[in-house]
Amino acid sequence: MTAPLQGKTILVTRSAGQSGEFRHRLQAEGANVVEMPALEITAPDSWDPLDRAIAQLTSFDWLVLTSANGVEFFMARLRHHDKDSQALAQMKIAVVGRKTARVLQAHQLNPDFVPPEYVADALGAHFPGSPDLTGLKILFPRVQQGGRERLVADLTAKGAKVVEVPAYQSRCPEAIAPEAEATLRQGAVDVIAFASSKTVRFFHQLIEAANLPLDMARVKIASIGPQTSRTCQERLGQVDIEAQDYTLEGLTQAIVTLLSRP
Repeated sequence: MTAPLQGKTILVTRSAGQSGEFRHRLQAEGANVVEMPALEITAPDSWDPLDRAIAQLTSFDWLVLTSANGVEFFMARLRHHDKDSQALAQMKIAVVGRKTARVLQAHQLNPDFVPPEYVADALGAHFPGSPDLTGLKILFPRVQQGGRERLVADLTAKGAKVVEVPAYQSRCPEAIAPEAEATLRQGAVDVIAFASSKTVRFFHQLIEAANLPLDMARVKIASIGPQTSRTCQERLGQVDIEAQDYTLEGLTQAIVTLLSRP
């Protein structure tokens, strides 16, 4: 039996070193996967705000983590200060999505709350105690720039005090990976897959800088969820399919569905 993505080339735009799971899922369906990292994840410009928050962990009621990167960088900084998961024993933890929850559990911590939808906006809408969060102090280690403004606004509007601290930052790579550029120039890509809005923006920035035209009549765009889809429409003018389940598994299934259409 022929694999559903046999003979199809999928361009994956996740950050370098973080595309393995997605690549393996697509390859299991028969796809030829070309990686074009459109994101670089690095330490923040300064650790000082996060370090001050870690020194005052007992003053917080909740810890909010909205991505696997947030978990990993926060926990690494905790270890830097000779602390472990026990330092969070008095706090409750809220995360967005199954993957973030799994990464947290790998550090011997279980989330106290995961919203029903795997998007940050749902966290603000369904946060425990809503609509009155008066008196709650929430620590939010996050990406240095961009995203999650609505979440903070929602929690603040309900009375919570949200302390935002940069735990990592995401940047646009300096250049397109050579294999990806060659494949795009040859017009050999069937689907470009996006798992975040930032990868869409940085992808667009990279192809414009490289003067790399895309045949949007031929190339299909697959998005992991609503926010990413909006950015695809804004920057690329197109979204051909959006995952029903906002996970890499859901995005893989969406691509299979898209390329199975007559």
